[in-house]
Amino acid sequence: MGFHTFDASGAEKLERAERYRFGSREELLAALDLGSADVVADVGSGTGFYTDEVAPFAATVYAVDVQSEMHDRYREKGVPENVEIVTAGAASLPLADDELDAAFSTMTYHEFHSEDALTELARVIRPGGRVVTLDWSANGTGDDGPPMDERFALADAVDAFESAGFRTVDASSRKETFLHIARR
Repeated sequence: MGFHTFDASGAEKLERAERYRFGSREELLAALDLGSADVVADVGSGTGFYTDEVAPFAATVYAVDVQSEMHDRYREKGVPENVEIVTAGAASLPLADDELDAAFSTMTYHEFHSEDALTELARVIRPGGRVVTLDWSANGTGDDGPPMDERFALADAVDAFESAGFRTVDASSRKETFLHIARR
């Protein structure tokens, strides 16, 4: 399976409200179960579409993306005061051990999945903290999203997170995507 990142020249696609049909704000917030003092990371934040939805419900949100071009787009749009931009890959997060109460990724797990990335998430998530993953499913139709050979099945994601020391809290499949909630 090849690694790729979303082409930053198409970043305007990341701001389309139609993205909510694959994962709504309400669903993401319910899965994260945040408190107002929580520190959260959006891993693969892109232009901040979902980061902006989470920011009002957390003390700090790290918008983590490997592409500085995505952060440039986010800055043009306007970054909330409690959001800190971090240019880094998921396997090398410049965060302290146990710093995060939660992390989430929306349609980016297939881009950063690796043993190193999940080990790094386990390092920065505090004990009892959550990781919410909403991604394109290998069991989907392929009508939307990345090519089928770049996707993971829900069972693969569950196994990978559990191998990294997480416990699955909830896991569900839909037509084109899956939602996985893990706790450290």
